[in-house]
Amino acid sequence: MNRQAVWTLVVVSVASFMAGLDNLVVTTALPAIRTDLGGALADLEWTVSAYTLTFAVLLMFGAALGDRFGRRRMFVAGLAVFTLGSASAALAPDMGTLIAARAVQGAGAAVMVPLTLTLLTVAVPAARRGMAFGIWSGVAGLAVATGPLIGGSLTEHFSWQWIFWVNVPVGLVLLPLSRAVLGESRSEHPRLDLPGTALVSAGLFGLVLGLVRGNPDGWTDPLVLGSLTGGALLLAAFVGYEIYGAQRPMLPMRLFRSRAFSAVNAASLLMYLGMFGSIFLISQYFQGVNGYSSEQAGVRMLPWTAMPLLVAPVAGLLTDRIGGRPIVVTGLVLQALGLLGIALLAQHSAGYGQQVPVLMVCGIGMSLYFAPTANLVMASVRPAEQGIASGANNAMREVGGALGVAVLSAVFSARGGYGSTAAFTDGLTAALLVGAAAIGAGAVAAALVPRRHGMRTAAGARPEPVLAGRS
Repeated sequence: MNRQAVWTLVVVSVASFMAGLDNLVVTTALPAIRTDLGGALADLEWTVSAYTLTFAVLLMFGAALGDRFGRRRMFVAGLAVFTLGSASAALAPDMGTLIAARAVQGAGAAVMVPLTLTLLTVAVPAARRGMAFGIWSGVAGLAVATGPLIGGSLTEHFSWQWIFWVNVPVGLVLLPLSRAVLGESRSEHPRLDLPGTALVSAGLFGLVLGLVRGNPDGWTDPLVLGSLTGGALLLAAFVGYEIYGAQRPMLPMRLFRSRAFSAVNAASLLMYLGMFGSIFLISQYFQGVNGYSSEQAGVRMLPWTAMPLLVAPVAGLLTDRIGGRPIVVTGLVLQALGLLGIALLAQHSAGYGQQVPVLMVCGIGMSLYFAPTANLVMASVRPAEQGIASGANNAMREVGGALGVAVLSAVFSARGGYGSTAAFTDGLTAALLVGAAAIGAGAVAAALVPRRHGMRTAAGARPEPVLAGRS
């Protein structure tokens, strides 16, 4: 790869790492935050949810802004907002300010993250995109998986504020570097679809809000039911408007006629459903049942969470040679088998030494999924549509993550609970079985991707007929 491609890969990977890290980094710091700032349980839940909610809701809008106003320009703007939100969270004097700052962080990440993939696609030669996407995906996956470890370590050895301060110097370095090394590009149809943007943003808000509040408030709570119902209706209205009313739709529904595009997005939703919910519960299992501290629990997750750094780049290289479909299917199957293994070992009270090989299987499976998925998404659409395709896939992942925590927590509560070690183990086992089933269904969806699809990503596609350069 040329110098600009390498620097683009560095910038977008680091930015994706920061945004992914903040999904779960706060979870292990919540007791310290409560001691320092006070607040009820609902305030602590909103400290996590405020980021997830704005991130998921605004992803499609962020991609559309990049297509309209320039992807580099909006990436820099999103990075600036994310950095400002991080500093505001670190300086927060009370829970209300912290929750608001977390929402600002999520808004910045929603603009920044979908554009990382588009910027990388424009900068990297088609024959090398598998390797580049593998590195990008591995770093992004590592961030999500190691969030609890990093959050616990910083809180234990410094203070909870450092889980936010750590983003600030990185952001301040990336801002001028982004302007210097990233190429600019726009969609060939730069008009914003404002009605479509409003419908999909409001629909995702209702859906994710209902999923986030379902377990703490109860699934029959009027707010939860109203949010889920309203969100579903608004998303249905969005689909109808995009098909029949929009002259230049933000998400052309014809994309879903592509078997590859539909299959890879379904696989992403199901993978994140199973993975997010499982990591959420397994990290608690290490602490609540095995008696580890938050930092010790994070360290013991490393056989799983560190694997993307080792495996994802290799998987990306293989994607360039044999295509993404067989690698994604293999990864999802291994991830599902790994969750089944953890459930079996937990039920028999196996020691950590016996769990390590199974955790490694989960990590390898996750890595094999991460690496080629970006390749498959970008190869399933025309170059001018890659920005919104990236936004749609990221939105599917975020909704899948929120759904996974909600569904697996509900299964955990129904079949067990926190009352005793036996109850926790029973609940965990049932939840992991559901997570494994979801990921197995994702493997079936990925198998529907056309054979050898995504090999040498979009190599045969016509050049993007839009501004591209370093204006």
